[in-house]
Amino acid sequence: MTQTATQGFIVHPHIMTELPGPKARAMIARDAEVISPSYPRDYPFVMSHGRGTEVWDVDGNRFLDFAAGIAVCATGHAHPKVVEAVRDATGDFLHISSDYWHERMIALAERLARLAPMGEPAMSFLCQSGTEAVEGAIKLARYVTGRPRFIGFLGGFHGRSMGSLAFTSSKYTQQKGFGQTMPGVTHVPFPDPFRPLFAGADQGEAVLDYIRMLFERSVPPSDVAAILIEPIQGEGGYLVPPPGFLAGLRKLCDEHGILLIFDEVQSGVGRTGRMFACQHEGVAPDIMTLAKGLGSGLPIGAVVAKKRLMQQWKRGAHGNTFGGNPITCAAAIATLDLVESEYAANAESVGAYFMNRLRDLANDYPCIGEVRGRGLMIGMELVEADGSPAKALCDTLITRAFHHGLLLLSCGVSTVRFMPPLSLSKDEVDEAMSYLRSALDEAIAGPKG
Repeated sequence: MTQTATQGFIVHPHIMTELPGPKARAMIARDAEVISPSYPRDYPFVMSHGRGTEVWDVDGNRFLDFAAGIAVCATGHAHPKVVEAVRDATGDFLHISSDYWHERMIALAERLARLAPMGEPAMSFLCQSGTEAVEGAIKLARYVTGRPRFIGFLGGFHGRSMGSLAFTSSKYTQQKGFGQTMPGVTHVPFPDPFRPLFAGADQGEAVLDYIRMLFERSVPPSDVAAILIEPIQGEGGYLVPPPGFLAGLRKLCDEHGILLIFDEVQSGVGRTGRMFACQHEGVAPDIMTLAKGLGSGLPIGAVVAKKRLMQQWKRGAHGNTFGGNPITCAAAIATLDLVESEYAANAESVGAYFMNRLRDLANDYPCIGEVRGRGLMIGMELVEADGSPAKALCDTLITRAFHHGLLLLSCGVSTVRFMPPLSLSKDEVDEAMSYLRSALDEAIAGPKG
């Protein structure tokens, strides 16, 4: 790999034009006239095609994709086995609706029942997205418990429809202007040992004590249907809870007859090196939500629940039109085949290698406050000299990385998140690290004269 310096910036041969290039600029201008401005676009990448971890824009510039469509492209872009499964399915039929039966829908649900971490028989409700999966989960929790209230966590992201939005609290902009969402949700802190909210205490136990205090003073536990939590918090900063916290939450729920819902939309399907992130702690949920990586890019979600809970739903209690679509089910089955056979293990091994490379980088850059995560769900938090979040530096780094040919996104206040395809190789890690180091140098140096 060769590179040259121009006007203080590194220029790589795989970047063929200025960014954005002329074709990209033209498409962005067309988009501005007809697409909602509510989509948060961080930098002007206009995709042409992709293979594995590599993607190309419409001007022929080549990038490494370490965002993977927000952790969606679990098996990489256009994996041949996923593409083949989709093509086979399209040759049969495109849609029949969930009012009827078909083989791929049943086969996917059977696979999810076998993989489910509940420790007892499970059933699934199939849908199209993570937010719809969360909506289904909270409806199920209310239905089977007869209770109206919930506990959520500050920093959590669970979707943008009005029920899931009631739990989402990673950025106030997601709620601003929409009035009251679903009532009955009380938020508590998510335990963060790097930025402890409770001084001089075990952060996990302190949060559990905080919930116990709420139960004594303002939230009757007999009114609480469920506690909803991401086993690793995503948008909130890629926060890994302290050991024992999820187990303590499970015990607290069991004490009060409260259901425990794990939102594994981002952390599930091999992302952390296990099929589900909760398996690192050996804690079983009552209900689990899946989406993102489940379909390798096709829109699919699932509510997976203990069978004794979901079978309480009566005919018509919950439904949809596109759930169990044969095309998305085919993609999900092929994805699970790949994740089970090789990619979860690859995420664990290559993720460990990547974490070590990032921690070596941190030794050279005091602005890297912490590297954390599991598997290929990794966060690198940037800090100012006083330890406060370095938001401006994080934003600049994301932009500079794009100009080097590395697609990244942020989370939390100042955390760079790495969520590449689970097929990632060590060579691709090494290539990305060279771009990251150059981008970080430029971000620290600031604008060139």
